[in-house]
Amino acid sequence: MSDQVVEREVGRSRLRKEDARLVTGQTNWTDNISVSGLLHMAILRSPMAHARIDRVDVSAARERPGVVAAFSGRDLAGGLGSLPCAWPVTEDIVLPDHPPIAVDEVRYAGDPVAVVVARDRYTAADALEAVEVDYEPLPPVLDLEAALAEDAPLVHADKGTNRCYVWPLATGESFDTVRERADVVLKRRYLQQRLIPNAMEPRAVVVTPLAASGEYTLYSSTQIPHILRIMLSMVTGIPEHKLRVIAPDVGGGFGSKLQVYGEEALALTVAQRLGRPVKWTESRSEGYLATHHGRGMIQDIEIAATREGKLLGLKVDLLADMGAYLMLVTPGIPILGAFMYPAIYKMEAYDFTCTGVFTTRTPTDAYRGAGRPEATFAIERIMDELAVELGLDPVELRRRNWIGHEEFPYTSIAGLTYDSGNYEAATDKALALFGYDELRSEQQKRNERGDVVRLGIGVSTYTEMCGLAPSRVLRDLRYAAGGWEAASIRMLPTGKVEVVTGTSPHGQGHVTCWSQIAADVLGVPFEDVEVVHGDTRAAPQGMDTYGSRSLVVGGAAVHHAAQKVVEKARKVAAHLLEASEHDLEFTHGVFSVKGSPEARKSIQEIAFETFSSHDLPDGMEPTINAEHLCDPENFSYPHGTHLCAVEVDTETGRTTIRSYVCVDDVGRVINPMIVEGQVHGGVAQGIAQALYEEAVYDDEGNLVSGTMADYLVPSAADLPDFVTDRTETPATSNPLGAKGVGESGTIASTPAVVNAVVDALRPLGVTEVAMPCTPQRVWEALQSAQSVKEASA
Repeated sequence: MSDQVVEREVGRSRLRKEDARLVTGQTNWTDNISVSGLLHMAILRSPMAHARIDRVDVSAARERPGVVAAFSGRDLAGGLGSLPCAWPVTEDIVLPDHPPIAVDEVRYAGDPVAVVVARDRYTAADALEAVEVDYEPLPPVLDLEAALAEDAPLVHADKGTNRCYVWPLATGESFDTVRERADVVLKRRYLQQRLIPNAMEPRAVVVTPLAASGEYTLYSSTQIPHILRIMLSMVTGIPEHKLRVIAPDVGGGFGSKLQVYGEEALALTVAQRLGRPVKWTESRSEGYLATHHGRGMIQDIEIAATREGKLLGLKVDLLADMGAYLMLVTPGIPILGAFMYPAIYKMEAYDFTCTGVFTTRTPTDAYRGAGRPEATFAIERIMDELAVELGLDPVELRRRNWIGHEEFPYTSIAGLTYDSGNYEAATDKALALFGYDELRSEQQKRNERGDVVRLGIGVSTYTEMCGLAPSRVLRDLRYAAGGWEAASIRMLPTGKVEVVTGTSPHGQGHVTCWSQIAADVLGVPFEDVEVVHGDTRAAPQGMDTYGSRSLVVGGAAVHHAAQKVVEKARKVAAHLLEASEHDLEFTHGVFSVKGSPEARKSIQEIAFETFSSHDLPDGMEPTINAEHLCDPENFSYPHGTHLCAVEVDTETGRTTIRSYVCVDDVGRVINPMIVEGQVHGGVAQGIAQALYEEAVYDDEGNLVSGTMADYLVPSAADLPDFVTDRTETPATSNPLGAKGVGESGTIASTPAVVNAVVDALRPLGVTEVAMPCTPQRVWEALQSAQSVKEASA
């Protein structure tokens, strides 16, 4: 046996294994899949936000050349159940039926009303114009406050209310009590505009039936193949063991593919009816209507403090837009944020209430950060306002209230136990990289000169709960599923390794990072590890990918499974080397006897010896493969400080980001290059909410920002160069010490940018600019402030 020394992988900036296929076009996107006899499905969608359906006639569409079938909602209703909501957050939550295709009533513009199936995609799409639908208009429900009035028109008339639920949380002292003794009490209202996910790959689904056995394979551009399999079985009645779900290459999701969509259920039902393979791929404009939206919230925030700047309490009242239906985790998204409004700060009282409201708009659900960006935005915005009120520098106010590094583990006022952190170190490093004092000095001089282009500086300090996992916590929050994750390690006879993971990547770099984790534990070369994922037959157990859980839960499962392989291999090695297990050392993938280093066996040799099974310990099965299901006892809590400098042209309202610095603590890093990419992408999406993106509806409930010409997504040219760095306090909730990074940039960046915009304009009388801070909104805010100034003169 040749000596092998394997360099440590964890902590290395490895190029991603996945990228070679992606950049050379050797990918397997769902829309690329073609099978013999494939039919194409197109969906007719309601042009109205709210209406009764009097008649749907698909007969003319059926007569079109190339059309194989056409169905109304009533034609398909018998074989379809309601789409699932897995998170009924309160016992008395209003849970309306959610048909995959409308039968009697449409409740948002984009609601499906008919399906056409043809031999090619374009014939199916063209035949939609032959479907006749008679609608009886009903009043739209768009304003969250007006929707709760007694005489408001109802989205679901049979439920008698547009109020979906009320979820309260009150901890510590009474907020009323601390308000009475506070020197300063501030109230602010913030609006979280609706956002539309823009994954590079549109949603798509392909279903291939095997009629003889009643089996179906469903390919979907999904984040959740395992959950999708269970839920589609419940919706369609197809037994779970007869349904295989595969997530092939998935081109981004950002939460939008954490969903069980009606189109998936429809494709499965149509394939079942016709006994033929069926494909559906959304157009980009169709996706704007039908893919769930993110955010959508009114935040009323009240904060109480002493004149010295000590926080006493926080009160949060939310109105959260559910949209027309409750999708997979719609009601729970604002509740995730409930625990994050106190952020990194100490206080004595916390009072939170969220009211979910139905409207006649596209349903909302998870979008990168899922409740936690909204929470961070609100607390970081009002902290800046409090700093102004008290005459304190915004960084100094935060210093006076954050949890000190020596206080960890620390139980926050919201009831979460933060296991580790060092907010001081991250902030000090960020301030130094940013040149904070120098920028403040420049700002003062420019303000004194009355420059047309003003400089603003924004601060955002954050923490978040990552690794959506502790099953008992999810039980207490009334979430239907657990939060564990599965992994198995297969040692092949040739010494190669297969890692089977229950997580399902869509751009995060799982294949690379899981290879690094397994290679380190097993002592095998990185190149010798292959990762299997995204197929419910090849990887039968898993809870999938969302909530920054993949590394801290799924990666931990890989680590534990690999350790089990080593311990199984140790038994075989001890037997072959005629030594006690306790006398064996395992280094760089080699077992050796203490004091006799020439007596040794590599783990690859053990794999072959186990395969041959010629000389195994008595009673041992001929395998060293192992699996592990990981269910951590706690979340992980990344944190950091983001600083943004903007220049705002007061004549045009245009905002330009001059510099952006972020220092994040994501625990121990597996692959720095991948972490850097996640931070860059997250910051870009947070900036997009602050300055560019908004789903806009007219008074009739029509989406008027339904194309990329109307819904602004920033390109690389619109974004600054980011200066990024890290501090490291390892997590104690998983053996890797990792904390998660996928959502951190999005959570931290939005308030940093908006704080900077308001900071630039505050000397001119502007105290708030609603997101997105477009040139028009900035200009209007300046004009309004000038009018107030003139009126008071």
